Amino acid sequence: MQAIAKIPVSQHSITWPLLPDDFILPDDPVENTDQPLLASALRQPLMAFPEIGQAALIVSNFALCAAIDERIICKAPDWMYVRPVEPWQGSQPRRSYTPNTEGTIPQVVMEFLSATYGEEYSVESTENIGKWFFYEQVIKVPRYVIFRPNTGRIEVYALESERYQLQTPDESGRYLIPGLDLFLGVWQGTYQGRTGYWLRWWDAEGNILLWPEERAEQERQRAEEAETLLEQERARSQTLLARLREMGIDPEAL
Repeated sequence: MQAIAKIPVSQHSITWPLLPDDFILPDDPVENTDQPLLASALRQPLMAFPEIGQAALIVSNFALCAAIDERIICKAPDWMYVRPVEPWQGSQPRRSYTPNTEGTIPQVVMEFLSATYGEEYSVESTENIGKWFFYEQVIKVPRYVIFRPNTGRIEVYALESERYQLQTPDESGRYLIPGLDLFLGVWQGTYQGRTGYWLRWWDAEGNILLWPEERAEQERQRAEEAETLLEQERARSQTLLARLREMGIDPEAL
């Protein structure tokens, strides 16, 4: 039998059922220790902006679902951003997302590749459907990002004429991600005990979106600078008062 991924998606029925409560998902997705750090580093700076974080689903290794010919198939991107999403009404923690039923199509999905990359957290019944096909032909995610943390290589694909096309970065080496209206790029340094390459966000003015620790440090530096300016102003005032007294002028009488 020919694999379903090789058959044009137009020949299949794509529907958007909610994931049944008894649908079995892997309890422990295969990942390396870098993946949670990379995912968290992408999410954290976004939460400082209500227009980005509110009514959004920003998750990693989270089941993205659709049904092909009535077979529910789930993939778990290493990082995913969706907005807007219908508020979760369930009594149990949310464990999956079905586009078109629970909200819009994800604006972007990302995969962090390692030397042992595989189809981790992939539930697909009998016939193998790759993540590329699933994101491109089934879900139709507008932006698909592939990042190799070991080398810092990033590939950003845009859905154009129903196929993913590799995008060219801007002069700063960054990529605009529509839906967030932010630029994605690679940053090298140390964070959370990990030294290496990271994916980070920049705004349209070229300002990097800070991590909480960086924002706290920035505020600390601003407070120190303000205190230094205040001390300098106090010193200038004392110097002026001293000079007035030397000239026989009582400052309090002025």
